[in-house]
Amino acid sequence: MTERKHHLDTLAISLLLACCLFWGFQQILIKTTVGEVPPLWQAALRFVGATALLWLWCLVRGVKLFERDGTLRAGVLAGVLFAAEFSCIYLGLRDTTASRLTVFLYTSPFVVAVLLPRLVPSEKLRPVQWAGLVIAFVAVAAAFGEGFFMGETTSRQLRGDALALAGGVLWGLTTLVIRASAMARASAEKTLFYQVAVTALVAPLLSLALGETWSLRYSAYAWGSLAVQTAIGAFASYLAWMWLLRHYPATQMSSFTFLTPVFALVFGVALLNEPLTVQLVLALCGVAAGIVLVNRKSTAAPAAAASRSA
Repeated sequence: MTERKHHLDTLAISLLLACCLFWGFQQILIKTTVGEVPPLWQAALRFVGATALLWLWCLVRGVKLFERDGTLRAGVLAGVLFAAEFSCIYLGLRDTTASRLTVFLYTSPFVVAVLLPRLVPSEKLRPVQWAGLVIAFVAVAAAFGEGFFMGETTSRQLRGDALALAGGVLWGLTTLVIRASAMARASAEKTLFYQVAVTALVAPLLSLALGETWSLRYSAYAWGSLAVQTAIGAFASYLAWMWLLRHYPATQMSSFTFLTPVFALVFGVALLNEPLTVQLVLALCGVAAGIVLVNRKSTAAPAAAASRSA
């Protein structure tokens, strides 16, 4: 039986910070590579590569991926939701701005916070934690405020916004399936395998349907970007995230994901010479404050524990 913890410890926080930091950097990689490698074809290459790496990892470590353990239905569902989420993100970027997409996408933690406690009571957030979640979301929205409110909203942009919102909901539902089904007992490797394998099958089909041009003749930078996105992004960081979901509260973990878009802005300033604004600094402070509140331990917990032991 997997030991679950009720609060994030130093190991969990360190892994979450590392994941969010890389996911923010990954947005820069995708942004600077998409001009050469079409979006869904880029995703297809990533997840095919990640599936191969994960399979090799499991062979070396002796992790069984195909034994019957009652996770097939939930696993395939999680994979379909995961693939649909990425499809919505890439398709949404065709119709709306990255700023607007980011704000809608990061509604995901609210989906987890609202729905998961109905299935897993221990995941319920207290009022102060809800306040932290709202503060973190408002901080992200403020950071992307200029791109969000700039210009007149068109029907095409609304379609992109709807896809972004769908992506956020699908992200939350994927977490819900993993945490509240038989998947909660599966290894981190098997949990991730369902998702990357299904996406590796779906992404190429969507790429063909959209008429993207396939090629393997890219620059050294593009291949380097794809290698990093595959090995660290779609394999190592997601594997760490799945391991964390098995051991720590998903509602508290979700609050950390608000750091990803803020880190992306920070990397934009550092690597792409984008301007450092007051909005960005305030957003980083706001997200940090929100995370602290969401992960604040209840003062009533020790008393409750004492009463149970009495």
